[in-house]
Amino acid sequence: MVRILFICHGNICRSPMAEFVFKDIAEKKGIGYKFYVASAATSYEEIGNPVHRGTARILDALGISYSEKRAIHLEKSDYTKYDYLVCMDSLNVRNTLHIVGDDAKKKIHKLLEFAGSCEDVADPWYTGDFNRTYKDVLSGCKGLLSYIEERQKS
Repeated sequence: MVRILFICHGNICRSPMAEFVFKDIAEKKGIGYKFYVASAATSYEEIGNPVHRGTARILDALGISYSEKRAIHLEKSDYTKYDYLVCMDSLNVRNTLHIVGDDAKKKIHKLLEFAGSCEDVADPWYTGDFNRTYKDVLSGCKGLLSYIEERQKS
């Protein structure tokens, strides 16, 4: 089983969107059972809070369930629990490294790396544009799934 942890600042907008979009893509391909997927925050600001209404609106429109999700904090031990720690932006990478220590096993990535980009996932907390965030997340999640499938073939 491949274990993936999506990470953003508060765990209410981008990382839960990525968590549930990735699960949905994998399920629709009939391979959801091959993955354990979760999400977490690098800050404590939103811990315990539900998914942001903008992310909820996107997921609801797609028919993707997220109802039990509450923001949780990234822990140092998550580095050993997960195969991929996938951050939404460069600041999240820096904060993740601060929490888990070094990345000796090269597990920490930015999501859009898997879509062939060095850009950050658009942060709807500042832009208010959850549709743009969804496009970034969808592109990154599809790329990540393809990357993992290719690695499993070799």
